[in-house]
Amino acid sequence: MNMSATTVLFLSMAAASFIFMTLRRYIAKKQEVAPSEGRLSRWIQRLHSPEWRRYGLVLFAGKFAGLAILAGAIYYFNPDLFGHRVFAADAVLKGNDIVNPLNTAWTLVAAFLVFGMQVGFTMLEAGFCRSRETVNVLMECVVDTCLCGLLFYAIGFAFMFSHGNGFIGYHWFFLRDVPATYESSGVAFLALWIFQFAFADTCSTITSGAMIGRTGFVGDLIYSVGVSGFIYPIIGHWAWGPDGFLATMGASGFFLPNLGQSFHDFAGSTVVHTIGGMVALAGAIVLGPRLGRKFKRDGGGPMMPHDLTIAASGGLLLWFGWYGFNPGSTLSAMDFEGIGRISANTTLAACAAGLTAMFTAYQLSKTWDVSFTVNGFLAGLVAITCPCYWVSPTGAILLGGIAGIIVVFGVELLEWLRIDDPIGAVPVHGICGIWGTLSLGLFAVGKYGATGPLGPDNSTALTGLFYGGGTTLFKAQFIGSTIMTLATFGVSLALMYAVDAMGLLRVSREGEIHGLDLHEHGISAYPEYVITTLGSPAGLPVDK
Repeated sequence: MNMSATTVLFLSMAAASFIFMTLRRYIAKKQEVAPSEGRLSRWIQRLHSPEWRRYGLVLFAGKFAGLAILAGAIYYFNPDLFGHRVFAADAVLKGNDIVNPLNTAWTLVAAFLVFGMQVGFTMLEAGFCRSRETVNVLMECVVDTCLCGLLFYAIGFAFMFSHGNGFIGYHWFFLRDVPATYESSGVAFLALWIFQFAFADTCSTITSGAMIGRTGFVGDLIYSVGVSGFIYPIIGHWAWGPDGFLATMGASGFFLPNLGQSFHDFAGSTVVHTIGGMVALAGAIVLGPRLGRKFKRDGGGPMMPHDLTIAASGGLLLWFGWYGFNPGSTLSAMDFEGIGRISANTTLAACAAGLTAMFTAYQLSKTWDVSFTVNGFLAGLVAITCPCYWVSPTGAILLGGIAGIIVVFGVELLEWLRIDDPIGAVPVHGICGIWGTLSLGLFAVGKYGATGPLGPDNSTALTGLFYGGGTTLFKAQFIGSTIMTLATFGVSLALMYAVDAMGLLRVSREGEIHGLDLHEHGISAYPEYVITTLGSPAGLPVDK
C-alpha cells in the first residue's frame, strides 16, 4: 500500500486534534471559571489545583502521543526522511558532468549578443551598398545564418571543437553522444554550441561584404556551404580545437617543440576575422569589380553608399554585440577581473581606432568621412579581439589607434590593386585581424595567463616584447597567423574559382545592369521609388 507523506501528515494531525478536543471537553465539564476573570489570573489559580495539574499532564501526554504517531507513520511510509534507507553508492562524477549554472547563463547571454551582431552586419552592408542591391544583401545575411546553423549542427562544430587530431575533429557529428558540458568549462554543451554558432555565422557574414553587387544568389549559397561547413571549422580547429596543432604548438612532442610557446587568439582576430577577411578577398578577386566601378588610379573613385544612416547605426550595433564577442569568450562569469578588463579594453581600442581613422582619412581627402570613421572603430574592435585578455587599457588604446590608421591605408591599397570591396571587409577584418593577432606579441603585459570556470589562472602569464618578454610570443603569433591566413586564402581561392567555373558565382551582365534586387529577387527594397536612371530617394522632378 502506497500513501503519500501529505496524506499521512493530515491523518496524524486529525488524530491528535481529536484527542486534544476530547480531553478539553472532559475538563470543561469538571471545572467552571467565571468569564470575567483575566487569563493570567485564571492560569495562576489553575496551577494551584491538583485536578488542573493532572489535566496538564494528560494534555502533554496527548500531544506527545500525537507527535509520536505522526513520526512513526512518516517513518513507515517514507524512511528516506530519516536517512535509514540503504542507497547504492554515488557514482563518481567527472568534471565535464557538472554544469555550472552561472557560467552557462553568462555564455548564453553572450551568445545572444553575438547573434545580435547579425542585425549590425545586415544594416552595415545594406547601408554601404547601392539601393539596387539592398534586398540581395538582406537575403544573403538571413540565408547565410540559416545555412550556418544547420551546417554547424551537422558537421561544423564536430570538425572544429571535438577531439580528433591536430588538423580536424571527428566526433559529435549531428551533436550526438555529447557530454553534459564542454571539456572542463562547466558550461552546458548546447549553450556552448549556441555561442560558437554565432561566431561561425559572423565569419560567413564577413565574407559577403566584399562580394556585394555582382554575386549570384545560388553561387552565394554554394560558397557559404564551403565556408560555414568546412573552411571556418577545419582551419579554426587548428587554433581552438582541444588538440589543434597551433593550440598545442611548442609543447614537447607537438608542432615546433623548440619554440616553447603556443599560438593564442582569445576571441578570434584570426580564427573569425582573418578567416572571414581572406575568404572575402578571394571572392572579390575572382569576381572582379562591379560594372561601372572605376578606380582612383584610372581617374574614378568608389561607388557611393546609398544610406549612411543605416550603415553607421549598424556599425554601432556591432560595437554593442562585441561585448558578447570578447568578454563572453571567457565562458566564465567567475573571472570577474577578466571580463571587466576585456570590456574596458574593447571599448578603448574602438574609441582610439575611430578617431585615428577619422584624422588619417582627413589628411587624404580633407573631409571628415563617416564611412572611414565607422570602419575605423570596427577595425579597432577586430584588432583587440585577440589580445583583449592579456593587454592593459593603455596597450588597448595604442594597438587600437594603430588599427585605425591601418584600415585607411588598407582601403587605399585595395583601391590601388583594383580590388572592389564595397564594405571594406578585407581591410577591417582581414588586415586588422592580422595586426591584432601580432599585437599580442608586443603588448601582453605579463600579468595574465588563462581564464577558468572558477577564476583566472595566472601561473603562466603571457609577456610581450614591450614588457620584457622577448620575441618568443611574437614568433608564435606570427607563425600561427601566417599559416591560417595563407591556408584560408589558398583554399578559398580554389573554392571561388570552382563556383565560378560552374557559371554560378557572378550574375550575368544583363542581370547586374538590371540590378540584383529585381533580377534575383523580383522586388526593390524601396518600391515607391521609380527604378530608372532618374530614380532617387528625392523622387523624380515635377513638371510645371
